[in-house]
Amino acid sequence: MDDDFGAPSVPLLVTESMEMAMEVDMEGSGCCSFSCAAGKRSFPVDSYLASGSLKRILLRLDPFPTDYEEDTVELFGFQWVTETALVESCTLLFGLFRQQIYKLENLIRPSSADFGQAANLHREAHHIRQQCIKFLQYVKVFIFRYLEPLKTEDDELLHPFEKQEVQLPSLLVEEVHSLALYIGHLYEPPNSTLGGFSIQPQAKLFPPSWHLLHLHLDFRWSVLEILHILGEKLSRQTIYAHKFTNLTGENLTNISLFEQHCGNLLHDLIRWSVNRYTKVRLSEALNTHPYPCSCIKELWVLLIQMLDHRSKGSLTEPFWSWMNKILKNVFDKSGHAEVTFEPVRCKDPLSFSWWIITHLSSLYRFDHNGNAKEKKPIESNWPFVEDLLKQSVGSQTGILEEQLRMHLQCCLTLSHIWDANLPTVTILWEYYSKNLNSPFTIPWFGLKGLANISKTPMSMYETVKNCCGDTPSPDVYVSSNSYQIFLCILAQIMKKTAKTNGVHPWKQIKGRIYSKFHQKRMRELTEVGLQNFFHLFLVLAALAETEDVASRVMELLHFLGPVSTSTAQRALIWKGYFAFILTYVEKSMDITALAEQLSSAFREKAKEFLVAKNDHVQKQDLWMLLSTYIDGVQEVFETSRLLYLSEEKLLNDGFSMLLPGCRGAELAAVLNFLQDILSRLRNVHKQLEQGMPLGNTDPTVQLSSVAKEHHLAVAKALWRNFFPYLKSQRMLQIPPPQLADAAAGFTLLALDLPSSCTTDLQPQPVLTMMQLFGWDDMVCPELVSRYLSHLIQNSALSEALTGSGHTFYQAWLVRSWLRCTLQMFINQPTDPLARANTDQTAYKVYMEQLTELTRLILKLPEVGALFSKAHVDESGCKHDPKNAVFQFIKAAGKYYDGLQMLDEKSSMVTKALEYLGDALKYIKPYLMKKGPAEGLHLTYRIMGCLVKSWAPILATSKAQPLLFRIIDCLLLPHAVLQQDKELPAAMLSAIRENLPHFLQGLSFICCQSQTQGAYLNQLLGNILQQYFGRFLPSSPSASQAWPHPVLVAISSSVTSPGVLHLYKATLQVISENYLQFKGHAPPPRLASVLAFVLEALQRTRSTEACNVELLLPAVLKCLVLVNEPQVKKLSTEILQCVVESCQTRSGGGLATQLTSTLRQFIEDYTAVYDNQVYSILEAVAVLDQPLVINLIPAMTEALRNSEYKQGLGRNIAQREAYKRLLSQLAEAGLAEILELENESH
Repeated sequence: MDDDFGAPSVPLLVTESMEMAMEVDMEGSGCCSFSCAAGKRSFPVDSYLASGSLKRILLRLDPFPTDYEEDTVELFGFQWVTETALVESCTLLFGLFRQQIYKLENLIRPSSADFGQAANLHREAHHIRQQCIKFLQYVKVFIFRYLEPLKTEDDELLHPFEKQEVQLPSLLVEEVHSLALYIGHLYEPPNSTLGGFSIQPQAKLFPPSWHLLHLHLDFRWSVLEILHILGEKLSRQTIYAHKFTNLTGENLTNISLFEQHCGNLLHDLIRWSVNRYTKVRLSEALNTHPYPCSCIKELWVLLIQMLDHRSKGSLTEPFWSWMNKILKNVFDKSGHAEVTFEPVRCKDPLSFSWWIITHLSSLYRFDHNGNAKEKKPIESNWPFVEDLLKQSVGSQTGILEEQLRMHLQCCLTLSHIWDANLPTVTILWEYYSKNLNSPFTIPWFGLKGLANISKTPMSMYETVKNCCGDTPSPDVYVSSNSYQIFLCILAQIMKKTAKTNGVHPWKQIKGRIYSKFHQKRMRELTEVGLQNFFHLFLVLAALAETEDVASRVMELLHFLGPVSTSTAQRALIWKGYFAFILTYVEKSMDITALAEQLSSAFREKAKEFLVAKNDHVQKQDLWMLLSTYIDGVQEVFETSRLLYLSEEKLLNDGFSMLLPGCRGAELAAVLNFLQDILSRLRNVHKQLEQGMPLGNTDPTVQLSSVAKEHHLAVAKALWRNFFPYLKSQRMLQIPPPQLADAAAGFTLLALDLPSSCTTDLQPQPVLTMMQLFGWDDMVCPELVSRYLSHLIQNSALSEALTGSGHTFYQAWLVRSWLRCTLQMFINQPTDPLARANTDQTAYKVYMEQLTELTRLILKLPEVGALFSKAHVDESGCKHDPKNAVFQFIKAAGKYYDGLQMLDEKSSMVTKALEYLGDALKYIKPYLMKKGPAEGLHLTYRIMGCLVKSWAPILATSKAQPLLFRIIDCLLLPHAVLQQDKELPAAMLSAIRENLPHFLQGLSFICCQSQTQGAYLNQLLGNILQQYFGRFLPSSPSASQAWPHPVLVAISSSVTSPGVLHLYKATLQVISENYLQFKGHAPPPRLASVLAFVLEALQRTRSTEACNVELLLPAVLKCLVLVNEPQVKKLSTEILQCVVESCQTRSGGGLATQLTSTLRQFIEDYTAVYDNQVYSILEAVAVLDQPLVINLIPAMTEALRNSEYKQGLGRNIAQREAYKRLLSQLAEAGLAEILELENESH
């Protein structure tokens, strides 16, 4: 037999709106039958329930009041007199009924192959079935309307028709019985007929097998209705069937036939259900119903309502009695059954009994119209279920966990549907009290089947809450073991009995449960057993006397000493304690008793943890307990609605001993816990302050006052037991990031509850906290950046600081931000190779923090106003801390330049120094370690930008000490002055890159300073002297790779006073230190020096007198004394630049100085280097002939002096060379030649 029956469907005959509009007095019209098409209703409108047929029969009303009202009625194709047909032709009509059944059975045989005849077969089968149903309905109507009470058959005065009428009841019993024998049991038809159940609901055409199968159902039910109406019509008189006797020799009556037919029908339905159960998984038992189609479900409902109705009149036993009797009989293997039914083979009769009873119990919710009523009273069947329970948990049965779960899942469902039943709890507790240590697992469930110990107190508490829920979880079979399902049953029964019977049932349950626990039993409990123990008592605490249960639990747990329990068991005990505390919190009960006992144990373990510093095994075991406590406290705080139930008792001095012993992940866990507690306390306190409703109850004034007192107590416990450790750890080089989070939490707590702070933070705890963790230069930048990022975005803190007059706090925030940016590489290894092998995760996190801090700093009102007044756009640098610092420095400098009033400038200088703080202290680690390279580059770049952009500020007397320190530390440290030592490559590279900014700013300051001008010029000269040579290449060709930083500095804007001053200072340093000959020996790297000078002249196009005064003598000397081609070429080009610059400058001062310099050159070198001198002057004459013409007297005098010193008379060779020069000097030169010739004559 195919037990995967579908729910076949036929087209609906009426719309749903028509169905809903049907009134009670109209019910019963039409043809009632079993139909699978229910639509959105539980049963179809033409069903026995929905049509009102059953209801009218039970109310002793006409089953079909609007039908069969004509004088004649058509049955099986013939016309019959309505009022006499059944009396006169009863046997004939039932014979015609058999023929129709026979015809319908014959339609099944050829239908297997001829699909083209499907429509015709459906139509013909449907017609046959309708005729049969019509006849059955007619029998019911006839009995109700026309059958008279029994008369004496021997009365001679009776008319023959009346004699037939008297015999009709017995004849009806006989015909119904014989027809039932003819049709047989429901399970007897062949598979081809039973296959009608497999028709899909979407089908429009049904095969004859479907119609035959449903006709069998119609007949079976109609027989019961006919017998019931017959008995009611004849005032419950016994009607005998004269032709039949039962197996015991007793005459067949309408009553015995009803019971026999009813028993057979129930037996057949159970047999069908057994076949369907063969493919039901235990885990899906409650989701898989025993009804092949909705017609079978309706038939069960009809039987329930019919039998229960008749039982009220003592006509028969109620439905559950029938079911219990049949189930015991068909599965009884002993042969002692009271009623004999054919045995049913079932692989698991016990599980099937649970399954069928549970599903049938839900059918009690349907009323006589087939509508489900959730609040409809339901008849229970607890005695039979108790027997099932005893079999399920009996030691001799050997029930597996997967079966027991299914049985108890069914029992749980019944507990929700039926009334409370204490013996159920007693039976189950007797079993589970002996098996508390059992894991109740299902091996083939895999990981889901393992015994799971609750990881946290909340998970244990949630398990218990699920057990106490009002609605069973649909996946309880998978999510819960059988013991937890037992707890669900216990919870349901306790809740129901509490509503109806008060405290008496609770005392019975308490007595039975408490009596099972004593010292020996407690010490026998394993870890699993302990968890089961806690689950049980937590359920009791949730539903009954919480304090009484908790007190009993504590008494029992005292039997478990430290020696007799493992660490895992002790951790589980702590979880259990916290689960009880969560129960107290849920019920708004004070937790002092439980909290003090648990926190005392925590203090002892924290002390052991602190002492066991080097015993890693012991610390690991202790941490299991301590982490359990931490998780539990956190869950209590998260669950508590107002934090007014003495939660502070859980925050004792054990934490002050725990924190120093923690390392790594342990410390991070504790600090995360601390942060969560701080946040929870602040949120609850803030909501209470604002008068916001919490949960479902608005806090009263008295409750608010109590809650605030407890909040203060919690805050004091936090300051007392946690803050000293945080304060002691703030100076760590690399503190855990959670330290900053917790410190920020404490700062905000000081804002909300200032009176709770320790005395060392008073009278301004918020400012003191910010000084300790945000503004102290000794605190590492990682902590500062993370700490300040939490606080800056807190509007309440900003308003509080601003409102109290602490306007300086924004400047201090900027100073901390600048320090964090300057020190972003402070913890990086100096060796690039070591840095490559180091995990950069912490650095990346810090950069994210610094970026966030930068974004927040730029949003400060003071900073925003500074950028706005300086007309600098900060939007592009919000995500780049370094660029943001540069833009901020530039904006501050521009803002200062725009100020006009002296007091405004003085105030801005003070503010700028506050922004900067002790910047040299921040960068000192880079200088001491001489790295890393990124840190040095960042340091010199920021300080260079500072010196250049803040030059007007640094020129003031207030800021000059800072300038001197910057120069001493960065540009002129002791290592620079030691000529025999080379600077580190990273530092030298940073100086090369940023030296132009320093030089430009310093030269500007030299021009502006009125008090330290000489010293500043000396510093500028020292810097130029030290770094000009360091960055001077060995040859001019090498200078193309990297421009000299001094050259870059003087090339920016030679017209500005600062750069012009720098230009002069540079030439002076070059002249005094790099163009001085030692005798006739040229200075080192002369070509490179000349190349620098030439490029400087070309870039600046300078026309300053210093070019002539400082450069020209040395260049002329190079032309005379050095024969190196490159030197001569560079010197010539410099000479050309100087001469041309003199020509372009208006005024005669520069020309006069040039003439004087050349005159001196002629006097110094003509006597020895006459040819070189005249050659140089020839080149000058090409550039500026008048200049050389003016020098003719000096040249002639130098010639004569040279001849005089030689004492040899006229030097013909020298005179000829001189004449060649004069020949190029126009008329003045020719005149001088004539004079020299006349002189020779």
